[in-house]
Amino acid sequence: MSEALPRAFGAPVLSARIRSVPEDFVVEELPGFEPSGEGEHLLLTVEKRGMNTAFAAKRIAAWAGITEMGVGYAGLKDRHAVTRQRFSVHFPRKVAPDLATLVSDDLTVLASTWHSRKLPRGALAGNRFELVLRGMEGDAGTIEARLRDIAAHGLPNWFGEQRFGRDGGNVAAALAMFAGRRVRREQRSLLISAARSELFNRVLAARLADGSWNRGIDGEVWMLAGSRSVFGPEPWSEQLAQRLEDFDIHPTGPLWGAGEPRTQAVAREREVLALQDDDALALRQGLEREGLRQERRALRLRPDGLAWSWLSPDALRLVFSLPPGSYATAVLHELGEVADASQGDRPSEHR
Repeated sequence: MSEALPRAFGAPVLSARIRSVPEDFVVEELPGFEPSGEGEHLLLTVEKRGMNTAFAAKRIAAWAGITEMGVGYAGLKDRHAVTRQRFSVHFPRKVAPDLATLVSDDLTVLASTWHSRKLPRGALAGNRFELVLRGMEGDAGTIEARLRDIAAHGLPNWFGEQRFGRDGGNVAAALAMFAGRRVRREQRSLLISAARSELFNRVLAARLADGSWNRGIDGEVWMLAGSRSVFGPEPWSEQLAQRLEDFDIHPTGPLWGAGEPRTQAVAREREVLALQDDDALALRQGLEREGLRQERRALRLRPDGLAWSWLSPDALRLVFSLPPGSYATAVLHELGEVADASQGDRPSEHR
């Protein structure tokens, strides 16, 4: 997470490194549905070590003797981790090769069953993380106090640096694309995502600066926890206040697109104010020309089941779950400066 982004609870309380070995970064997809038990798609739950999702999909396609288009997966997991996730494999005749021929030192099949449809992107309930921070520097009591703050109050739901590329170059590339530079088709969606993420993070930073990232303001649009459903604006009430305190709803920021933002009054004014410089205007206009529609994203994130234990005085184990589309780097950023030992500080993507 960029050091340029603010923190909700004050200055960093630690410095450490993550992923000294893949086993220090364990990610498990939380399934979004139960398989039907019948159909033409073999649903595989696999554990892989040192292997990203795209490479695993290629290997599974080769094992199945089909094109990669016949392999589905819900989320992206990168190489430098131990990850558990689902893949669907299309077998129209419901005849699959021996699963033992797919297994290797870096890929194990944990479960398999048939399902009626290809696994679509985003079909997961979230991700569970088990992280080990090593080379810790910081006071243990202060670190644990920060973790208790996060557990009790949540934290800003930043888009992670992985959205922006090394040194944030994706935003500059998006500006160039919107100004007319031609890019490859597969790069276009990446740059569009970076542009939306940049605008969202700017609004979130502004709401953090004025203290409203975790509370409602006049004209607020709300998101139901655990879903992408939104409602509002509506008048402030004791019921809304209780739902906010219970983490049943969250205030939101814009995922920019064509049309007017749904926010009104003060909430709309603050979004516009945060996005009025030349670069922000260029990103907004470019996204509008792409035909994307206005959407919303929760400003606040609370890790579910956040727990920690000290493996040694300089090694801390963290366990927590996050909803789809949220980043473990947001949690690490709120703690302090965490270097990625596997890639020279470049963060990874798990969503």
